[in-house]
Amino acid sequence: MREQVGEVIRVNHYSSRTEKSYWYWIRYFIRFHQMRHPSEMGAHEVRDFLTWLAVHRNVAAATQNQALNALVFLYGNVLNQPLGEIGDTVRATKPARLPVVLKHAEATADFSHRWFNLARVRSRCQSIAGNRVSIFGE
Repeated sequence: MREQVGEVIRVNHYSSRTEKSYWYWIRYFIRFHQMRHPSEMGAHEVRDFLTWLAVHRNVAAATQNQALNALVFLYGNVLNQPLGEIGDTVRATKPARLPVVLKHAEATADFSHRWFNLARVRSRCQSIAGNRVSIFGE
């Protein structure tokens, strides 16, 4: 199986890192199903594996997608038996991205704090460069 996967990956000019990653997920999938050969399994077993990753292993969405891509590659390109519809898989959720919003007072505040002090920045740049720096509008 390992040789087959590696051969197909090299024929398709995938990177060696992709080969390592895909092989990792294929092995993980086989071990999850008690060493059954993937040709004996199908979309139902793939769905169970991906759901288990999301629910019990609490993997990130990108990790679950990587595992899915490896298995789709295995079934479609190596075994030549496309998976078809996987069904309702519990998908790992991407973390909510909270936008950073400044209040009006914060946006219009005087930025004369120590780390925003233009004179300090200018003198630091001059000492690093060893000469006068004219990037600050002078």
